[in-house]
Amino acid sequence: MNQFEEYFVREFVEEYRVGHMTRRDMMRRILYITGGVASAATLLAGMGVPSAAFAQPAPPAPTAAPSTSPLSVAPDDPAVKTQWISFTNSSDGATIMSYEARPSDASGALPVVLVCMRNQGVEPQIQDVTRRWAKLGYIASAVDLLSREGGTNGIADKAQIPSLLSKADPNRHVSDFQAAANYYGTQSDADASRLGMNGFCFGGGIVWRSAEAIQTMKAAVPFYGGVPPLDQVPQIQAAVLGVYSSDPNDPANRNRDGLDAALTAAGIVHQMNVYPDTHHDFYNDTNQAYNPDQALAAWNDAVNWMQQYV
Repeated sequence: MNQFEEYFVREFVEEYRVGHMTRRDMMRRILYITGGVASAATLLAGMGVPSAAFAQPAPPAPTAAPSTSPLSVAPDDPAVKTQWISFTNSSDGATIMSYEARPSDASGALPVVLVCMRNQGVEPQIQDVTRRWAKLGYIASAVDLLSREGGTNGIADKAQIPSLLSKADPNRHVSDFQAAANYYGTQSDADASRLGMNGFCFGGGIVWRSAEAIQTMKAAVPFYGGVPPLDQVPQIQAAVLGVYSSDPNDPANRNRDGLDAALTAAGIVHQMNVYPDTHHDFYNDTNQAYNPDQALAAWNDAVNWMQQYV
């Protein structure tokens, strides 16, 4: 398994264990990654999760069904304009799609925030987050990393998406964000010299990797993202705010201290925030892990960080 395949499997197992995902949903996602029942059982056993553990239903969810975030910006909010755009990734000639949102009444060149999706694509909640940035005065753009596979909306079985994302070279995902940065560098209404990036879960890991590769990035805010290659940390030019849950079983917390130490050793402006009483994906108001108070606190910290450095 590569890093992202392992990350996804650990994430799905943990969501099942705490009752945020059904056994069926967990196994469907893992089977797409492993390719078979036997390999899935071997993998889970190797992670200390014997297959017998899944003979019983998951425990009941410890929280009520999530409610709409007070931060939510509706698709028809008159304060923002949205559209799907496309641009070319010059590294392989692929046409990349992106969901773009911008303030309706803005004038002049605006700063840019690139948004990286979770493991379910540019879904409605990620589109909502993109509009949240737009309402704050940014051109926000959620790059669809599934563009070569027909885009998020072109994949019938959403349980397949984590497999498609994890089997692709992470450098491909990073290059799509570099292509987005290059695209906005050609747009007169965008100030690509003021570039930030925000992403969640899998997308948080891509934010870390993109910060290592995109030298024009000024600020990055990865939410519970997996640790990037530590030998590339000194390449980071952006100021980075890491957002993490307090759950020791959250796969994003694996070797977080090592990443923090590498950032400090390289002299990178950064801050690692851990939010109490939270689980992985606690900002997502469509997920059982949603923690309204801590989600709001993390968002306020993210906004302040972006406004300070972008």
